[in-house]
Amino acid sequence: MSQEILNGISTKVLKRRRFLHKAYNQRFLYLMALPGIIWIFIFSFGPMQGWLMAFQDFNLNKGIWGSPFVGLKHFAQLFNSAEMLGILRNTVAISILGIIFGNLCPLLLALSINEVSAMPFKRTVQTIAYLPYFVSYVVVANLFLSMFGIDGVVNDILMSLKIIARPTQVWADKNSFWGMVTLVNVWKGIGWGTIIYLATIASVDTEIYEAAVIDGAGRFKRMQYITVPSILPVVIVLWILSLGSIFDAGFDASYLLGNAVTRETSEVIDTYVYRVGIGGGMYSFSTAASFFKMIIGFAMVLISNKLARTYTDYSLW
Repeated sequence: MSQEILNGISTKVLKRRRFLHKAYNQRFLYLMALPGIIWIFIFSFGPMQGWLMAFQDFNLNKGIWGSPFVGLKHFAQLFNSAEMLGILRNTVAISILGIIFGNLCPLLLALSINEVSAMPFKRTVQTIAYLPYFVSYVVVANLFLSMFGIDGVVNDILMSLKIIARPTQVWADKNSFWGMVTLVNVWKGIGWGTIIYLATIASVDTEIYEAAVIDGAGRFKRMQYITVPSILPVVIVLWILSLGSIFDAGFDASYLLGNAVTRETSEVIDTYVYRVGIGGGMYSFSTAASFFKMIIGFAMVLISNKLARTYTDYSLW
């Protein structure tokens, strides 16, 4: 046996011994992590067997392992559906609007709050912005339906300012649904995103700001050359994660705010799965739609991470 092979074997043995020695020394840490690992396997990986339903004619009596396999039948049915093109358009459009404004608005709000020196005012704004995150989507939807209804406060204000002559039915206008649902989603989630960015800004070394002030840099210069570059890694990571939900327009907003009049622009994959798949008992069909959405989301995360690593110095991995 050559010396090179012996050296290779000895290196592998040495690495294995080091790993086992390190694992033995950290055995209590592994034991502490064991319940979490078991929980993940039971509740995260265990239900993945349900994906088999996408390739079956699922029968409740026969179960997942007894139902006959039909291959890509339900995927073909999904893409051959006359409604699917419009549903994909709505899903992607609402998702893109949500990704853009759902990341941009919290970033701008965080940068603005960071420049406020009055602490009571800053805390008040943070609290007000964060409160909608804890409110149920059912309550949020009814709030906006009332505000923008015919007898709502928005119509009253517009009419008092002579902007409109008579009340408008905003929720009956299919052309404004994308913008309205984006407004609702941003209003509800802006506080959570703002807290993430503010926490990142708080970790920036204050001595850098002090040095910039001594050099004569104003607020906008400090924001442009210190704050934004410092939080850029977090911004990129959040955008990458957001792109993973490019086919996830959100069930709650579309289902609660949409109606029969706006279905042409409000119907997304999730509501279609619920209406046709779950409501109609087509469990395999709905699983195929969800499986397709998951694959696209996973691919988008890989692609966006690759682009971020190629054109910037930051990425998820």
